[in-house]
Amino acid sequence: MTAHTPIHDSDARGVGIKISGINMTFERRGSRVDVLNGIDLTIGPRQFCSVLGPSGCGKSTLLMLVAGLYRPSAGTIRVGGEPLAGCYSDCGIVFQSDVLLPWRNVLENVLLPADVKRLPKAAATARARELLEQVGLSGFETHFPNELSGGMRQRASLCRALLHEPAVLLMDEPFGSLDALTRERMQLDLTKLGATDPRTVLFITHDIEEAVFLSDRVVVMSPRPAIILRQVEVDFPHPRTPEIRRSPQFHRIVDEIRQLFRETGVL
Repeated sequence: MTAHTPIHDSDARGVGIKISGINMTFERRGSRVDVLNGIDLTIGPRQFCSVLGPSGCGKSTLLMLVAGLYRPSAGTIRVGGEPLAGCYSDCGIVFQSDVLLPWRNVLENVLLPADVKRLPKAAATARARELLEQVGLSGFETHFPNELSGGMRQRASLCRALLHEPAVLLMDEPFGSLDALTRERMQLDLTKLGATDPRTVLFITHDIEEAVFLSDRVVVMSPRPAIILRQVEVDFPHPRTPEIRRSPQFHRIVDEIRQLFRETGVL
């Protein structure tokens, strides 16, 4: 693996996120929809935090609030100790759809943040090639999105999100549309990248085992209007290996969360 090439002078690899008393209500077709109800959550710098809950409970809404793309109905969000006002620029976002630009090849897609932020081209290109090598896409730089599998496109999307070395990585069910084998490969890619270049991660999923495998902490949410039912600490070393899934501790945590969902009627 090649040495990391910085593309700017900032050495920030993660900042803390503090969510206090967040309520979120949408007005839809003349009716009021309460989505989040008094969410309090603190994510430490360089911590990998997964938010786990049933479909429609407000997980993605919470991520959009942290990105500054939504404004809360009540409550505050602080990132790096500063109140969030408007869009938070020092983050990378990965969605369930890769949203690669079809007219740009893989390398050009990964370099998109450098173009937008006007980062030094040579350093950005070196960084892009390093990331592509780390996720097994070296040699595919000149391929276009329609020439790649779904997993390869999502790996390119992850590289693009990390290209500008953001303090925070936001991931909204990024592996949800992938087959089981590809999904497991992506999880391993992500934990390896996190071990070599740690940063603060907010990861949205509805998959219990995925959340436990990847995270330092799993936040379990109730159905809408969502509250936090429990926060579960996961104390496995990084990078995570497939063997962890066979450990008694892993199964204990998964069973604890699954039982919590049974008690609340989700399962």
